[in-house]
Amino acid sequence: MKQPRARKRFGQNFLHDAAVVRRIVTAIDPRPGETLVEIGPGPGALTREILPLAKRLTVVELDRDLIPLLRDECAGLGELAIHSADALQFDFCSLRRPPDGIRLFGNLPYNISTPLLFHLFGQLHCIRDMHFMLQRELVERITAPPGSKTYGRLSVLAQLHCRTEMLFSVGPGAFTPAPRVESAVIRLLPHPRPPVEIPDRELFSRLVSRAFSQRRKTLRNTLRGMLDAEQISASGIDPGRRAEQISLEEFAGLTRVAAAGSRRPGEL
Repeated sequence: MKQPRARKRFGQNFLHDAAVVRRIVTAIDPRPGETLVEIGPGPGALTREILPLAKRLTVVELDRDLIPLLRDECAGLGELAIHSADALQFDFCSLRRPPDGIRLFGNLPYNISTPLLFHLFGQLHCIRDMHFMLQRELVERITAPPGSKTYGRLSVLAQLHCRTEMLFSVGPGAFTPAPRVESAVIRLLPHPRPPVEIPDRELFSRLVSRAFSQRRKTLRNTLRGMLDAEQISASGIDPGRRAEQISLEEFAGLTRVAAAGSRRPGEL
């Protein structure tokens, strides 16, 4: 198959390495009857391998010029449903066939990866799992533990929603055109139950963002206006610590103290 021209405005880097495709397919382990959805199939490197195994597959593709090619490449391989749409605006829950959750996968454009993940975090109640090719640096940030240099706001918020696992790295040569960065495949498994107790998720998100807004400063300084040093200590945390040292559980504790402090006297 002649490889179509990748469009810069769509952030396209088409996967062509057969060995990498096989590793991704093995990681996903698609089965007939499952609700499998691919984001950004491009010319169909993954689609052609997964469709015969799943028998039925739904894809969401923004580039309309690729759709006729995709149909031709997948003809006779199974039932392919194509949605010409922007994944950032797409209602993935509309594709769910109860009682099973959706299995999402794809080689995501790097320029939309983070906003797309947050879009999907809002639909996790209908998602079973996710397998994505992302920029390796982003995967390292998502999976980073407290205390590491890459641990930040994205780490905390992603780990609040999902169990995260980097599966393997992929070099630039696996793509056309070759990106200037390393890539990696990540598995995201939505938590069946919240891993921590948080009274207000919006407050939690604001507190985490504020804490990481100035990484070199301590919580005493970054959380000023939300929590004072006494309130931070009340949650069992030294106000002299920095955000990169604070675990998900500790951020949840800070949020509970902040929520309690924001209530008017007499409120439950």
